[in-house]
Amino acid sequence: MPPRRPEILAPAGDLESLRAALASGADAVYFGLDEGFNARARADNFSLARLPETMALVHRAGARAYLTLNTLIFEPELPGVERLLRGVAAAGVDALIVQDPAIALLARAICPQLELHASTQMTVSSAEGMRFARGLGVTRVVVPRELSTAEIRRLAEHTDMELEVFIHGALCVSWSGQCLTSEAWGGRSANRGQCAQSCRMPYDLVVDGQTRELGEVRYLLSPKDLAGVRAVPDLVDIGVHSLKIEGRLKGAQYVTTTVQGYRRWVDGVVAGRPDEKQLASDLADMSLTYSRGLSNGFLGGSDHQTLVEGRFPKHRGLYLGRVRSVSGKEVLVTPEERPWTGALGLGEERPQGPEGKVSSPLPGEQPTPAAVELRPGMGVVFDAGTPEDKHEPGGPIFRVDRRGNGWVLGFGHPGPDLNRVAPGQRVWLNSDPALARRTEAQLAQGEPEGRVHLTLQVSGAEGTPLRVRASAWGHEVSAESPTPLTPSKGKGLDEALLRDKLGACGGTPFTLAHLDLTGLTSGMHLPVSELKALRRDVVAALTPLVEKGPVRTVTQTPVLESVRTALLSRVAGQAVEEGAHAGPRLLPLCRDDAQLEAVIAAGLREVELDWMEMVGLQRAVERARAAGLRVTIATVRVQKPGEEGYDARLDKLRPDAVLVRHWGAMMHFLERPSGQPRPVLHGDFSLNVTNSVTAAHLLGLGLDTLTCSHDLDETQLFALLEHAPAHRFTVALHHHIATFHTEHCVYSHTLSNGRDYRSCGRPCERHQVSLRDRIGLEHPVIVDVGCRNTVFNAQAQSAASLVPRLLERGVRRFRVEFVRESQAEAARVLAAYQELLAGRCAPAEAVRRAAVHEQFGVTRGTMKVLG
Repeated sequence: MPPRRPEILAPAGDLESLRAALASGADAVYFGLDEGFNARARADNFSLARLPETMALVHRAGARAYLTLNTLIFEPELPGVERLLRGVAAAGVDALIVQDPAIALLARAICPQLELHASTQMTVSSAEGMRFARGLGVTRVVVPRELSTAEIRRLAEHTDMELEVFIHGALCVSWSGQCLTSEAWGGRSANRGQCAQSCRMPYDLVVDGQTRELGEVRYLLSPKDLAGVRAVPDLVDIGVHSLKIEGRLKGAQYVTTTVQGYRRWVDGVVAGRPDEKQLASDLADMSLTYSRGLSNGFLGGSDHQTLVEGRFPKHRGLYLGRVRSVSGKEVLVTPEERPWTGALGLGEERPQGPEGKVSSPLPGEQPTPAAVELRPGMGVVFDAGTPEDKHEPGGPIFRVDRRGNGWVLGFGHPGPDLNRVAPGQRVWLNSDPALARRTEAQLAQGEPEGRVHLTLQVSGAEGTPLRVRASAWGHEVSAESPTPLTPSKGKGLDEALLRDKLGACGGTPFTLAHLDLTGLTSGMHLPVSELKALRRDVVAALTPLVEKGPVRTVTQTPVLESVRTALLSRVAGQAVEEGAHAGPRLLPLCRDDAQLEAVIAAGLREVELDWMEMVGLQRAVERARAAGLRVTIATVRVQKPGEEGYDARLDKLRPDAVLVRHWGAMMHFLERPSGQPRPVLHGDFSLNVTNSVTAAHLLGLGLDTLTCSHDLDETQLFALLEHAPAHRFTVALHHHIATFHTEHCVYSHTLSNGRDYRSCGRPCERHQVSLRDRIGLEHPVIVDVGCRNTVFNAQAQSAASLVPRLLERGVRRFRVEFVRESQAEAARVLAAYQELLAGRCAPAEAVRRAAVHEQFGVTRGTMKVLG
């Protein structure tokens, strides 16, 4: 028996892309609404008012429709979200893709049958985390793009939930849901669908305080695009339910080439007849449509030498080679002889360069031009000037002549400014009008037909009408002939005749998949005209039902207050360590021994230890306990399958409390056997709590406190605290916001030859790296025990100005986080904020004192009212 074919899930940023996806054979599409709350706010998206029409179009094509409501929700938005959910459920959407638990909880109350998928933005990365998602009513998890096929297999072995895997498209360098660069640097949040694409910006590498020259390599956080074709056999074998194509900001041509290419490749893999030649052609088409260079992403495991190319951040296309000479309007281009390993083999080692150094990734690691035929009209671009240049030389080819192993490209008017083109520059084939024409021709054919499987049950006997019961997608209709059946003089109503007359569904969404004649007496007769009429009747009755989607009930009664009240009632009865009447508490978070010594000297009662590599953590715990401090230990920020041992290591240290940073760790400590004591659990900012419904749910599960999300500004923060128990929240009072949290290791990529921790030589143990941005700010890069990098903001952020109002509201927990501060610097910061909380110092003065050592100053950051 062949394996089940995974669903091909296509992006739809606008109506044309949606039609292209359906015409190309997508099994499902995903899209967002104009009304917001989706992670691609810049896409054209769709309107709620016309959503029933959109659903009808998708369902007639035999596909499913998933709506992205995959952003965080602020407190004032909850009533509007409830109204939106009610309209979405009624319109017939097949599933919601969600990030914020509040949306899942409200959707379940409004429409229990509405399917829920956990977005990759929810950062569900382990079997324990999936148990949390299941508690929200989630049936499918979109796994993080950082998981390898081996890790996905391990995940599948520990859950029966559906898994959805990104297979193609742009890669985020940061773990989804854990990127705060847009919020910290641009005042617009990626968790709100407004990514500023900070990863596509140039950075200088600063090593131990000195700038390290890297030549053309400046885009240190800009990954190549994912082309996971070589992972498909493993993913099919694992049984993943869906293969997802990224690209809601790309057009219909991109959707056509990717959906058609992956549909052919997946069908071939499932049938045991994969077509390598067709794959090469399809990958070339995909590259011409949009590509920053193709890679395996993380599906083959980490490869820090090839994931990031580093020379450009945008579409290049198909690499041709280098300019050899320029003469008039002609350019001679010859290819480079370099093997492509990027998407044709998982986990292959790169060739060694001079002195054993692994050669830095070159643009040629993608489909070769041999996969396409160069033709006049195709477009090229030359790597002349800087990658930020919006007027790079390039344009359509007027003539192509073969010369040796290269090409002479002839240009006309208008054409590229060849005065800027010089020998040695790279040349890219970046467009093909034939692909655009192919998409246009496909769309001109109209809606696809015959993709909804139809089951017919036919019954009847002499003297009774012929009854036809038709069913599709859980809907059922029936029709009867106006005249009774009579004995036939010939073959009568046999299977061949009924398949021909009842199953002739051309021009409709249906195709006959099963015909059941067990209820029909043999040898009966009915005029052919009546058979055709019965077919038309059942198709006419069934079509609008299929268009509306799954059968479900949608409550019209308001649910927000009842859901929130029920959740908060669980919280109200809980016994917590300190109640609402406790005094304000300063919570220092340290990352090294010197900072811990500053905390001990400051006379504080407790400390939070975030030993990111866990080296020396036990010694730090013992030192803190000897000084009489309560000890809280922070978990890692994310945890992949096979990394459960990190939580076990924390267990062995028997901390007084744990700072929980991911869903898996939360479930690990909450799911203790009855009678087994557990530490106090504090939820950190990375759980992304932005509203009272999510907060009440997590507190009700057993978290003792929560940290307010860094996505909240001043207004949003106080709106949350108005509807939730403020004394159970921690506010980050002073910190360098953790901007990127990435699986890609900058240390390994730039300071070693190694593809992962086994071969990198661990330069992170000998050097300190920072990334200098375009305005001169240097952002520290710190490695954790999983070899993941966290890029911290160069500027410290302070919420000191809010302290009087926060105290009045009832907040009692104020965290101060250190990154690379010395003992003296940490002592000054602690003293300033101790004075502030004690009422002996004004907020402005506290900030002034805390900022003494800050090279780039202290700002209000995300606590500024952004509007």
